[in-house]
Amino acid sequence: MGALRLPALTSIFTSSSSVRSSPAIFPLKHRLRLPLRRPFSAQSTTEKVVAPELGDGKGKVVDKEKDRVITPRSQDFNAWYLDVIANAELADYGPVRGTMVIRPYGYAIWEAIQEYMNVKFKETGHSNMYFPQFIPYSFIEKEASHVEGFSPELALVTVGGGKELEEKLVVRPTSETIVNHMFTQWIHSYRDLPLMINQWANVTRWEMRTKPFIRTLEFLWQEGHTAHATAEEAEEEAMQMIDVYTKFAYEQAAIPVIAGRKSRVETFAGASTTYTIEAMMGDRKALQAGTSHNLGQNFSRAFGTQFTDENGQRQHVWQTSWAISTRFVGGIIMTHGDDAGLLLPPRLAPVQVIIVPIWKKDNEKAGVLTASSSVKETLQAAGIKVKIDDSDQRTPGWKFNYYEMKGVPLRIEIGPRDVSSGTLVISRRDVPGKQGKVFGISMEPSALVAYVKDKLNEVQSSLLERATNFRDSNIMDVSSYDELKDAIAQGKWARGPWSAGDEEESKVKEETGATIRCFPFEQPEGPKKCLMTGNSADEVAIFAKSY
Repeated sequence: MGALRLPALTSIFTSSSSVRSSPAIFPLKHRLRLPLRRPFSAQSTTEKVVAPELGDGKGKVVDKEKDRVITPRSQDFNAWYLDVIANAELADYGPVRGTMVIRPYGYAIWEAIQEYMNVKFKETGHSNMYFPQFIPYSFIEKEASHVEGFSPELALVTVGGGKELEEKLVVRPTSETIVNHMFTQWIHSYRDLPLMINQWANVTRWEMRTKPFIRTLEFLWQEGHTAHATAEEAEEEAMQMIDVYTKFAYEQAAIPVIAGRKSRVETFAGASTTYTIEAMMGDRKALQAGTSHNLGQNFSRAFGTQFTDENGQRQHVWQTSWAISTRFVGGIIMTHGDDAGLLLPPRLAPVQVIIVPIWKKDNEKAGVLTASSSVKETLQAAGIKVKIDDSDQRTPGWKFNYYEMKGVPLRIEIGPRDVSSGTLVISRRDVPGKQGKVFGISMEPSALVAYVKDKLNEVQSSLLERATNFRDSNIMDVSSYDELKDAIAQGKWARGPWSAGDEEESKVKEETGATIRCFPFEQPEGPKKCLMTGNSADEVAIFAKSY
């Protein structure tokens, strides 16, 4: 899938003379110059060196931390991604290979996702609760396709309290089994249905090839689980939740996902049908950003989860499960980020506006800071997430670059002249240089709040439009297998009619590295012929390489 293991960073990045060298696990061409803000290191130090001054040969003190290194996206997308995570202080490597520590700024993005989702889950009738992290191994074995699908990824506990356990325990890879065990005890009659719950939890899957946020040994997610009296209700629920995810992607994350149905090969282990939202990243690989599963009666039959219907007959419940995870944070990075670093959609940004006060003389400082504080209070009162950086250890230029790298959507600059004129300067993160900077914006509260909110909405819309144009320009419609192979070879997505079987689908994966991402809900009209077999096809499928 093109992802990385999570070794110590010194084995990825070329060491400076002050860092002990260690064996590199990557070829030399993939090793990077060590940024001065060292990626995923426990501490960041500012190194002072003496550099020759051009012309007179004298030395001067240089603050090397100004020289932040972010590999250009076009040069090495994976290196760029790791640099952004490190420099924007989103995450760090955990001591166990394959794990990560989510730092406050990265976790704040996840909190924004949680905040939105919690409202939507409760609006649709779901309640939050929590299930144990440890699951008896016998539970996993009850559903045959489930254990087959998850066995390679299971983490097992065999010793507890210094003694061998009578039954080994699975560290939660997902919760369908333990949920059904409890549903069996809670559901007795049709009056107990529907039962609709959600939990926010951590999950462990023993991945061999990992990538921060995208695929790690442990990650955070929400998982919803519901039980219904009829197949129709379960299908309606599964479709409702993939629609919730789709709206979140478009309206909050500004990611133009394609919603659809997974192929049988790609369906979740134990599900009858899996629905998905697929997002195109900046390197044109697909990211499965969220899934909703119609489980049918597969788990309820395995666990005996039954209810007495209105006619007094015993029936198995119909179920769904659905989830998104912290991989969505990685999707935001890879969809919107640029060579300057992170670029966050305003609705999910931990800081929507950064205020940078600017002064040169001591007698200017108080007036500038007073005006800056007043602007902050005005914006905060209007519900805008705003921060002031009034530290005098860094220059304004350093702060500009730093908060651009952190992806803050808007920057406000206030200097002595602005204080005198009652105005300020606003710059957009998504429009670099002078083109994105506007002077003379009034500090009058109502006018300022209206302007800032308007600009935040413009940034949000601009990111979605840019991502949509990028996606659409990189999807090729194909009508033959040769055309599909050519599209994938160009790094694009291929969209074409498909009615072939599992064997042909496996052939595509083996020969091109691409998989069926989904059969989109939105389908073209008219007769179609399968690109592989030439037989009649009811649907088009999207093929792409993926994470």
